[in-house]
Amino acid sequence: MKRFLLPLLIAVICLGCKKNTPSDTPGTLTPPPVQAGITGLITTDKAFPAADENFKLVFDPAKGNKALSSFTGDVYVHAGVITDKSTGNSDWKYVKSSSFTTPDPAAKMTRQANGTYSIDIKPRTFFSVPAGEKIFKIALLFRNGDGTLVTRNADGSDIYLPVYDPNNLNVRFSAPELQPTYIEKPVIEILNTGQELTVTATASKPANLVLSLNGTSIANASNTTSITGKAMLTQAGVQTIRISANNTAEASFTIQVKGTVQIAALPAGARQGVTFTNNGTSATFALYAPGKTFVTVAGDFNNWAPDAAAFMKRTPDGNTWWTTIDGLDAGKEYAYQYWVDGTLKIADPYTEKILDPVNDPHIPATNYPGPGNYPAGKATGIVSTFKGNPARYSWQYNGFTRPAKSNLVIYELLLRDFMTANNYQTLADTLNYLGNLGVNAIELMPVTEFEGNESWGYNPSFYFAPDKYYGSKQDLQRFIDLCHGRGIAVILDMVLNHSFGQSPMVQLYFDATAQKPSADNPWFNPDPKHPFNVGYDFNHESAATQSFVKDVLQFWMQEYKIDGFRFDLSKGFTQKNSGTSEANVAAWSVYDAARIAIWKTYNNFIKSIDTHNFYVILEHFAADEEERELAAAGMMLWNNLNYNFNEASMGWLANSNFSRADYKTHGFDKADALVTYMESHDEERMMFKNTSYGNGSGTYNIKDLTTALKRQELCAAFLFSIPGPKMLWQFGELGYDISIDQNGRTGAKPVLWQYNTQPARLALKSRFASMIQLKKNNPVFNTTDYTYNFAGPVKYIKLQDGTNTVVVVGNFDVTPQTATLDMGSSGTWYDAASGGQSFPVAGSNYNLVLTPGEYHIFSKNPLQ
Repeated sequence: MKRFLLPLLIAVICLGCKKNTPSDTPGTLTPPPVQAGITGLITTDKAFPAADENFKLVFDPAKGNKALSSFTGDVYVHAGVITDKSTGNSDWKYVKSSSFTTPDPAAKMTRQANGTYSIDIKPRTFFSVPAGEKIFKIALLFRNGDGTLVTRNADGSDIYLPVYDPNNLNVRFSAPELQPTYIEKPVIEILNTGQELTVTATASKPANLVLSLNGTSIANASNTTSITGKAMLTQAGVQTIRISANNTAEASFTIQVKGTVQIAALPAGARQGVTFTNNGTSATFALYAPGKTFVTVAGDFNNWAPDAAAFMKRTPDGNTWWTTIDGLDAGKEYAYQYWVDGTLKIADPYTEKILDPVNDPHIPATNYPGPGNYPAGKATGIVSTFKGNPARYSWQYNGFTRPAKSNLVIYELLLRDFMTANNYQTLADTLNYLGNLGVNAIELMPVTEFEGNESWGYNPSFYFAPDKYYGSKQDLQRFIDLCHGRGIAVILDMVLNHSFGQSPMVQLYFDATAQKPSADNPWFNPDPKHPFNVGYDFNHESAATQSFVKDVLQFWMQEYKIDGFRFDLSKGFTQKNSGTSEANVAAWSVYDAARIAIWKTYNNFIKSIDTHNFYVILEHFAADEEERELAAAGMMLWNNLNYNFNEASMGWLANSNFSRADYKTHGFDKADALVTYMESHDEERMMFKNTSYGNGSGTYNIKDLTTALKRQELCAAFLFSIPGPKMLWQFGELGYDISIDQNGRTGAKPVLWQYNTQPARLALKSRFASMIQLKKNNPVFNTTDYTYNFAGPVKYIKLQDGTNTVVVVGNFDVTPQTATLDMGSSGTWYDAASGGQSFPVAGSNYNLVLTPGEYHIFSKNPLQ
């Protein structure tokens, strides 16, 4: 069972370091008695718990993150095992208790008089592990009955208990106290040079034992089960303590020793992340981390054993840590992490590519062949990568002119659900389809590195790295380039309201006990300021956040030549606390001058980078007064008409008035600031509701597929006739009728390109294409001179521009209706809905009877 509860924070790993001068110290002649197993947060009554033996597990709620320290009720163990069938430390097998929020009597612990809790376990029986499958570790969490209180390690990571093979010679440490992380690490992890560390280790059988520091013996003892030695810590950096028994069994842990921090200004030209000099053979690493005690950089370039060069300097303002590493191979990809205060290992927030040991193995080779070699046994968690002289994409189409906002027809799509082979290369093969449909902009749902592989992408963690699940950096650049070659703009859905726990910026300042960002986090609020927040809420009034956001925006604009951003949850860019429940939405939506100022700051920055009609689109849904001000500054606003259009398409007329599609009802000065849509990724599919809940009368039944598709034609005729930019959701042109909730709201949906073989669906696509062409080719659809009535069963809009007049009329009822239209003039008129057929109009008024769902696009002059 692959778990996805809360993201792991990073553990310290085992690795070698620079050796001291060789010298041996005799071991203790009279070893202390053999203790029980791991002590501290968890304790066992056997020194080396085995898979097929009973032992008692004791949990101390006063340790770890202390979430249950003041709790006196029933405690349950939520546990699984890591076996030889597991793919990584998060791949728990045979999990005890199927529900995390329901008490399981079999997992209930017994409260002891001293406040600890115990449970008896025989691992293979307790977890029902088949014979022959090797158990390496027991993975643990401790919780109350409903899972609202959960004890983890002090760093927020899951708890792991080693399981030993009793037939082998095994060794472990009993001092210093180790945290039961996946790779054990000392509870106290930062020491200073000159300090002495007492170390005790135990063997499962009498053996010749050697304790060593960085490969140099500090104690040895013969034919014994325990040994103690003292490690004198004389050098800075990562130090490795190792116990070896008979030169066959060994265990180790690492501890960080703090050196003297040098204060020095960041070199000229260096920026956050990695800056290359000397043709890529030198790299300056810079990490914004105010308030930290010391930082080192570890990677392939120093064998993951930070030396003096890896010990980072601090800038005089105390905010940025940096160091320069020389002698690199500019053509080689290096993996690296920052190790902060000796307790935390994080990837670089500015990295353009990460290595993920859990998710990378599941990326199809057709999407990203050879994603990179993870430094197994040297690093834990996500690592970043760099290459001093990477291959550069050669852009072919440099003279792209972006479509005017007023003529913009955006196609929103999610790569995962748009094609079975969900990668950029295959997406490029669909450009003929999209070009024939007539769209002139593609809006990609989030593609920056997000948690997991299959996702909507609104759980981002690395903002400069495209998620490898869809392909490489150059694959994405090539796709954008090919779009430009066909006159299609590319808009990225950018998620900067929040981030998730995999983000190094979250991890750098995180309260493991409360499981939220700490109060000193420069970027994130400890608690969200508004409803509908997910993940951790950015503080956009923070200078650190604004600097980071500007770096992100500039990078994507310049490195990928994108044409616009659609900003997710833009209304959340506020520090005004409106509460987090749905009842607070009204308060969240009122005019917010501080939020407007934030958006004007970002918009002005974007304009300073690109003045050529760059699209800034906000998912805002705030008060009209606020949106008017943002529109006047050149920003565009999402305009969700799903509900009203869907009521109209289903034939339920009471709530079918879609007059809010008109920019004038918002008080905007121009139509090009309002991006209206009937469907988006976030709304129920109209065809699903048509066929599930559609109205009917007599033989006319909207639940019938063919009739439901014709109703979508009717809606499309009006959507594209109303002045202003428009958006459609993928496969809306084919009447996609799978519910948004199938396989869970954000779960994968069927890819149904076979719709293109069904005549009724092809007829709908043809109508979408013809309406898009009419909108783009005829200025009358961008006029400011129009009248309409979208309230009744017969809806119409009359548009006038120069010598041409267009009247679009449709019957949204389920019974025939009579329409009297003010055409404005007599003579010959044309109906684009009937292929441009002409017909006479005797006077300025035109009367006709419309059958249910019937519509016309009348024009005084033929439309192009």
